[in-house]
Amino acid sequence: MTAPFDWPIPPHFSLVSTLRSDNDDLEPCVITMNDGTWQMGKLLDFDPEGRMLAFIPKRAQATKRLAFAEIQSVRLTEKIEIERVQLPSNPATPIDFGMPDEQTCTIQFKTGAPLTIKTKGCVSLDYGLFLYLIVARSQVLRFFVPAQSITDFQIGELIGQVLVKEKIVPLNVVNEGLEKQEHLRSQKLGDYLQQQNIVTKEQIETALQNQKGLPPLRLGDALLQEDLITEEQLNEALQHQTQDRKKQLGDILIGMNAVSAESVKRVLAQKLGIPFVHLSAFEIDLNVIKAVPATLIHKHMVMPLYQNASRMVVAMENPLAFAVLQELSFYTKLKIDPVMASVADLTAMIQQYYGSSTNAKTDDISELVFEMGAGMEEAIAAAPPQIKESDNVLVRLVNKIILDAYEDNVSDIHIESMHGTEATRVRFRKDGRMFPYSEIPANFRNALISRIKIMSRLDISEKRHSQDGKINFKEFGPAQIELRVVTMPTTEGYEDIVMRILAAPKAVLLDDISLAPYVLNGLKKLSARPHGLLFVCGPTGSGKTTTLHAMLGHINTPDRKIWTVEDPIEITQHGLRQVQVQAKIDWTFAAVLRSFMRADPDIIMVGETRDPETAKIVIEASLTGHLVFSTMHTNSAVESVVRLLDLGLDPFNFADALLGVVGQRLVRRLCPNCRKPYSAGDEEIAMLAHEYCFESALNPDEVQARWKKQYGNEDGKPILFSAGGCKQCNKTGYKGRLGVHELLITSAAIKKKIHAKANVADMLETALAEGMCTIKQDGIEKIFQGLTDWEQIRAI
Repeated sequence: MTAPFDWPIPPHFSLVSTLRSDNDDLEPCVITMNDGTWQMGKLLDFDPEGRMLAFIPKRAQATKRLAFAEIQSVRLTEKIEIERVQLPSNPATPIDFGMPDEQTCTIQFKTGAPLTIKTKGCVSLDYGLFLYLIVARSQVLRFFVPAQSITDFQIGELIGQVLVKEKIVPLNVVNEGLEKQEHLRSQKLGDYLQQQNIVTKEQIETALQNQKGLPPLRLGDALLQEDLITEEQLNEALQHQTQDRKKQLGDILIGMNAVSAESVKRVLAQKLGIPFVHLSAFEIDLNVIKAVPATLIHKHMVMPLYQNASRMVVAMENPLAFAVLQELSFYTKLKIDPVMASVADLTAMIQQYYGSSTNAKTDDISELVFEMGAGMEEAIAAAPPQIKESDNVLVRLVNKIILDAYEDNVSDIHIESMHGTEATRVRFRKDGRMFPYSEIPANFRNALISRIKIMSRLDISEKRHSQDGKINFKEFGPAQIELRVVTMPTTEGYEDIVMRILAAPKAVLLDDISLAPYVLNGLKKLSARPHGLLFVCGPTGSGKTTTLHAMLGHINTPDRKIWTVEDPIEITQHGLRQVQVQAKIDWTFAAVLRSFMRADPDIIMVGETRDPETAKIVIEASLTGHLVFSTMHTNSAVESVVRLLDLGLDPFNFADALLGVVGQRLVRRLCPNCRKPYSAGDEEIAMLAHEYCFESALNPDEVQARWKKQYGNEDGKPILFSAGGCKQCNKTGYKGRLGVHELLITSAAIKKKIHAKANVADMLETALAEGMCTIKQDGIEKIFQGLTDWEQIRAI
């Protein structure tokens, strides 16, 4: 270990004491990595010269060395006390230096969202930033951020704002000073681009107007003004350019090592006023994508952004490449306004909207000129051209929507056609919540719907009735995805489409679906019975099929014959014989079940019991020596029993056949990477106990005592978790979903209630008295296990 690092103290402050909780010389710390993860340990070595640190992780013996480039921040967890140094003043002319005890610091990280914190001061060195986070009036925590992880930071208010606020200098004087400073300042490119941050069409238009107001200036002259090159170097570069007119002056100077590429970009942005656009956040006009062929895009690494009747704005790395601008103008018959963008952004956007260069079209140039000319004349003469369902841009657009949804673990894709010229809205459902994905121009509307219908093998001319279909995406794209498609006619002859991304084809294990021990053991015992009827109930999208296939997987052995009838078949398992319902040819659930009775089954799984005929056949099958599984769309296990009785089933046969009913819901799971622990207060515990004991004979005080014993910390207070927000969960605090369940087992007392056709309240009272745990109770237990929170349980 090197000599201990002397952690700096902020200016105008002195160290009072270090509040250590032990006598260890090593500093306890929390290190946050660039990917958002964090590690606790003790700081062993801090080496600014080598841009390295060493620490011993908690519960580990080996020393770990990290480069500053790998980390986002280091926080020492031991508090220190600092106090402001009293500056001497002349009694005759007292001066208030106006130094606040608390300042706001905003840090923009390279890897994520900005951080705003309160600090007593700042020490900024070339290798990083030292801050002093306020804990109490004089107590602070030391906080370090490496320079490599920062794009920009701001401490307190700008000096101009302070001068104006304190009425020391008028606003017009500050503005004049800022204008002079702008001309004198030699900013780094990253600083300038961070200030511009152009992400909208309106911002580009403003920047282009400002550019027109600048005096005409050539790149060579601008580089000379900045003292980046000499007269001799410029003359030599111009001489080279006369020999090869295709080469740009900036490229020649970079090749001569006279200037860096970074300096050329800075001069283009600052001196020539060429806007720099952040393409990753820019909303590109889909109509303009058709205006430039993919071959030209890949050839010159350019990205069209938007256009009007006379001009097109195009992003490129080198906006002074006049040969490229002329070629684009020739093909589009428009004036080209260039803007700058990074190579990384250009590569990503071109891949997204035009595909890889190997997939670019290789049409004859004359044909492309004809197509583009015709397309542009149509766009100029009237509204944007209507797109066809076979159009290459549209095909790639539909594939991108599906692939993005699949990669983001989305469950449903909603295509919503709006009226008139309003853009078509695309929204995704993830973890049960809807969120906007994109808006697509109105002239894509009909072709978008038709394209999805073609992929689903549906009738594109039928717009008056709903249609159901299925997409096997591997026929159209690079991923093996299956989607269930529903079209829905809406007002004024428009159609909406909902596509559900079907679950992974492999069944999960019964032990892996977060079942409580009571439910898990009960299902294993019921699944081992030779005959009887077991239902799984819940609303659409609550995971019923997943639970059913988990139970089938538990008993799927070579000595059993298992038949399933489903609509559609979402999960496949080796060993199951699975049948798809075909309603158009009267191959219904009931018809398939009758055939199963003659096909020597041991176990039958029915995708859904939705009508009296299917319910009666299910009862008959279970009473004739078969184990039958099925689902129902009901709200609770007890309600399922009452609903089946309402279908006209004989209560005695039904009671004899029924083994049990599983009720379930899905709730959002707290992100394990960023969930925040906290000590639950007495009021919150009392509220949860009240909800837990509602409609049951349980004593809230006894329940609270059990929770404190089972989940309490050293002080007996249970530790709960709240949602945080990190890169892994898209700043939502939740990642994935979690099942909450209840299991009603048909006991002798429950059978008597079925015989008497008891109502829901009577049957629930009996079930709770026999020890059934409701969905709400299971959810509250999972709150204490740190898997979810009360907001999610209350929502269901």
